[in-house]
Amino acid sequence: MHPILTTILKRLGLGILTLLIVSVIIFASISMLPGDFAQAVLGQAATEETVAAFRREIGLDQPVVLRYFDWLGSMMTGDFGTSFSGRAASGVDRSRPVIDLVAPRLANTLFLASFAAIISVPLALFLGITAALWRNSFYDKTVSASTLTTISFPEFFVAYILILLFATLWPVFPSLANVQAETPFWDRVYATALPALTLTLVIVAHMMRMTRAAIINLLASPYIEMARLKGEPPARVIMKHALPNAWAPIAAVIAFNLAYLVVGVVVVEVVFVYPGIGQLMVDAVSSRDIPVVQACAMIFAATYVLLNLTADIIGIITNPRLLHPK
Repeated sequence: MHPILTTILKRLGLGILTLLIVSVIIFASISMLPGDFAQAVLGQAATEETVAAFRREIGLDQPVVLRYFDWLGSMMTGDFGTSFSGRAASGVDRSRPVIDLVAPRLANTLFLASFAAIISVPLALFLGITAALWRNSFYDKTVSASTLTTISFPEFFVAYILILLFATLWPVFPSLANVQAETPFWDRVYATALPALTLTLVIVAHMMRMTRAAIINLLASPYIEMARLKGEPPARVIMKHALPNAWAPIAAVIAFNLAYLVVGVVVVEVVFVYPGIGQLMVDAVSSRDIPVVQACAMIFAATYVLLNLTADIIGIITNPRLLHPK
């Protein structure tokens, strides 16, 4: 078997094992939370018989191990359970499947993350490559100082500054990113401009600095010196010789930051009241809607593992030692 295929299969196996371990941690952490979930959902007015019946219905009367494997098996078939949000002490059940709550919110989060990625990834690559090309110049120092400043601020601070500038002092964009399923595309882009700009300012700095560092590290290699001695222009040296060998670390940084766009949008979504999966998870934690919390946590973990796995595979494919084994 080819070394690349063998290594990729090993990475896939490790990714699946990681998700399995994460699922155990998520389920165990939520199971150890204090309090009675059934009593918290139904309220203090619920009778003991109603609470006991509800506990039997959601499986809280079964051992923890059995409940975990039931949840894991259902989740592997696409069934994340039923939300607790529609339950009432009166016995009226208006609950909805978790997938019906998560799917539209996940679509909104992916739209916001894609919007920010389309802006931030090309911008970070451009700034990183040009900063490495003109290393120690005024341009390099200005870009490095600017990105270091933005990466030092927390997300909520950047968000509030943008709201102050572009929604209050100069009302160009709305301060609340209120979108619906039927919102037209360009109206959705306009409404999510400030959240996307916040995420862009936060992640572009890290990607730019890592891209610059990877390029500068490769510029000290002997084959780069040989290309320079041949008289090739600096831009060609970077684009033809340095950049192809820098794709592995750059891809890892990009994948890490794209994972952050999906996993770390909770604060940004809360600030702008954006109906994404991060806002849904915060609301579910507040209302102790355990199936929704578990589903959101597993989606975040799967996204993070999948994107990092993609970065590993890109690094493997672009490794000349594996492409040309001896």
